[in-house]
Amino acid sequence: MKVFFLTTNIIFWIILLYYTVLTVVGLFQRKKANRLNPLAEYPSLDVLIPSHNEEIVMKDTLSAMAKLEYPGNIQIYVLNDNSQDKTGEITEFFANKYAHIHHIEVPESNEPRGKSRVLNYGLSISDGEYFIVYDADNRPNPDAAIRLMEITMNTENAAGAVGCVRTLNDQNNWLTRFIAIEFKTFQLIMQSGRYALHRIGSLPGTNMLLKRSIITDLGAYDPYALAEDAELTIRLSSKGYVIAVDPHSQTWEQEPQTLKALMKQRTRWLQGNLYIMFKFFKEKNWWKKPCIIHLTYYLTIYVIFGGLLLSSNILFILGLFGFINFNSGINYLFFWFLAYLTYTIQLLCAVWYDKKLSAKNVLAASLMYFTYAQLFIFLLVRGLVLMMKDKRNGTVIWDKTERVAIEK
Repeated sequence: MKVFFLTTNIIFWIILLYYTVLTVVGLFQRKKANRLNPLAEYPSLDVLIPSHNEEIVMKDTLSAMAKLEYPGNIQIYVLNDNSQDKTGEITEFFANKYAHIHHIEVPESNEPRGKSRVLNYGLSISDGEYFIVYDADNRPNPDAAIRLMEITMNTENAAGAVGCVRTLNDQNNWLTRFIAIEFKTFQLIMQSGRYALHRIGSLPGTNMLLKRSIITDLGAYDPYALAEDAELTIRLSSKGYVIAVDPHSQTWEQEPQTLKALMKQRTRWLQGNLYIMFKFFKEKNWWKKPCIIHLTYYLTIYVIFGGLLLSSNILFILGLFGFINFNSGINYLFFWFLAYLTYTIQLLCAVWYDKKLSAKNVLAASLMYFTYAQLFIFLLVRGLVLMMKDKRNGTVIWDKTERVAIEK
């Protein structure tokens, strides 16, 4: 028992200190990420928006897309995947108003239903040299696309670039506030830190630009991958391509407002990332950099973190009630408190840098370990069970996140 808790404590601290380094480096990287000089010529660009029953958000989404600033040829494709609501009508209205907005009906096929299939069809009917993917609820800033193109064209061996995702409804309730802080910390700050340290970026599924020829040469999207963005990230990295990061290329999206919707979304993410780990750990070169960095990251976030969190909970309870006495002179409860404090400071650094250091956000960051983070234990178990079930049945299920009307 003593060896178990000691080993767990060491692993936990190694991971925690590494993420602390990412936080510090990410803060400096984000601060110095200035707009690059304009290009002499801007390549043709297609915007792909997979959509299924998106009438609630489509008007706001296409209003934002119409305002994208791009000097080159830009075409916007709404890929309508069998919507049964007014998604098509709304898109047709914008298509009639703007010549570069197109409504595309995605036909049925034998591939699993989901985002990968829709994106592959979008690639088949468009011809831009580069393409950028946005989820159907996204409202990118006007300079989001041009910033991604400029950093891609100025980065050696770049397959594309990613920006960051901001939360539209962060003030709605405590859950959306937790999610907003999570995104600020792990997707915005730490993504910048990983890129600065390892020259590695991860595709976030939206607000990401890619070179068409590279993606098609790789076989396009894996239709069986629920986390198609992470799967494509590893394939690109294994071929030596770079994914550049511009933290100031920003899009805004809504996050789940109920615990039920969040669990549904994150279970899908976890299933997708477990699929990726099973897939790529079978490859003979999985241990080579940068693949091992990506796989370690996904393994840490989606598997090890849940296990360590459970161990930390046990350690905290046993230490609190004085059940741990290994006669080693180690105060395990004190080390648990230091870990909690370090984790919370990371969250607060991201909130502070974003100029959102309000009393509610400080309280939210202080409570996230005890509330929001604990969901990962349940998600890990649920994701593993559902993935095994889908694997036995030979099915792949993709559920989009529930949308609500939000004013920005």
